Amino acid sequence: MIRPSTVLPAQRSAHTFHSADGLRLIGEVATPIGPVAGNLVMLHPLPTHGGMMDSHLYKKAANRLPAMAGLRIIRFNTRGTESEAGRSEGQFDEGNSERLDVEAVVAEVASSYSEPLWVVGWSFGTDLALRYARDSRVKGLILLSPPLRTSTEEDLRFWGEDGRPVIALIPELDDYLRPDEARKRFSLIPQAKVISGEGIKHLWVGEPAVYQALTEITRAINPSALPLPIEL
Repeated sequence: MIRPSTVLPAQRSAHTFHSADGLRLIGEVATPIGPVAGNLVMLHPLPTHGGMMDSHLYKKAANRLPAMAGLRIIRFNTRGTESEAGRSEGQFDEGNSERLDVEAVVAEVASSYSEPLWVVGWSFGTDLALRYARDSRVKGLILLSPPLRTSTEEDLRFWGEDGRPVIALIPELDDYLRPDEARKRFSLIPQAKVISGEGIKHLWVGEPAVYQALTEITRAINPSALPLPIEL
């Protein structure tokens, strides 16, 4: 069986990104050994509450999706955030100066790889995605547990007018934004697809929750890889 600790084959390498204001951002790129169907830049949860590039759902995505779905996973720590791989330079700025981090990583990934590029945000990372992942080379957004804490109606209208896909995975038992309210808030993005995670909480704890999140990510980018295996 696939377990929380399962690590499937991939080419994994540490990588340092550089923000426009000169900060070194610690990251990792996990590339499929075979063909690559797409690239995912992962924006992590709130660092003041333990969010980082190794937050469990992202670590599991990097450990599994290159082999399971042919997806290249790009994770990094925003400024001032620390994980086992190291601490990114700078200081946490409440999601403001982090704009430079997001723009730098997205631009480098888009310039380095030819496959479709999607941006995945989780919690705090969803606000970063909605506000800053507007590079025209981004194919779409996947939002996990979006609190819509700092994203404004103007940000939502941008994506509505832009027309690119926005997929929001909303835990049924989320502490911040639940499915019914999410549908109202995301109505400003007519093409947004709001998916309810039944019985799931904000942190997507447990293998059933992880499996649903990874499945919906894969469905957006490489549906031919579904269903994802549950055993080796």
